[in-house]
Amino acid sequence: MKLKTILFPAALAAALCARSVLAADITVTDPFARASAGAASTGAAFMTLKNTSATDDRLVGASSPIAASAELHDHIKDGDIVRMRSVPEIDVPAGGAVALKPGGLHVMLIGLKQPLREGEEVPLTLTFARAGTVIVEVPVKSAGEMPPMPEMQHPR
Repeated sequence: MKLKTILFPAALAAALCARSVLAADITVTDPFARASAGAASTGAAFMTLKNTSATDDRLVGASSPIAASAELHDHIKDGDIVRMRSVPEIDVPAGGAVALKPGGLHVMLIGLKQPLREGEEVPLTLTFARAGTVIVEVPVKSAGEMPPMPEMQHPR
């Protein structure tokens, strides 16, 4: 899939400062990740994906140089336990939006090469089926700045 450059450098810088990035008809807003707890080897990125097109799109992949891999994940409730599971894609409906948030859909960063430190930003490449690829700078926030995640078990 080709990298689509939609924004000129000045516009891209302005978009990043506003915490909004555009890829074709997809706008990525309010990205964030939680700071790592201790020597955690995983992390998660959250954001809102808005599709201004009249055609459905899908987030089909993610990657980051700070992790060995990145997966699209969701949470499912199994009795009293919430479990994470990998999903092949995340639908972004035409004219709609989808929130990637704690306790729901998110991008899981696996095999962190460095801790996620509060105040830093980490690059995250998102790949959409129609809109192409966009790089988002994800600010790392403290866990106290965000709503708590439900208790869950990670798949083994």
